[in-house]
Amino acid sequence: MIRTQIQLTKKQTTSLKRIAQERHISMAEAVRQGVDLFLKNGIVSPEERRKRALAISGKFHSKNTDLSIHHDKYLAEDYAK
Repeated sequence: MIRTQIQLTKKQTTSLKRIAQERHISMAEAVRQGVDLFLKNGIVSPEERRKRALAISGKFHSKNTDLSIHHDKYLAEDYAK
């Protein structure tokens, strides 16, 4: 491994420490995992996100005919499972 020095904001450091503790990993490992995720997914521009969303629009069906109105309710029900 190559040792690298970075500077984080106080908020970033606090959040990173919390995440590392919750996952029982070091802060360095949390940073490595974050970098891996960033390299895998990259930065997607708002225009690319819009194109991706439009590409899948209408491709899925639901038995719920009021999904566009009560989507929050259905999402909360699924998270409760």
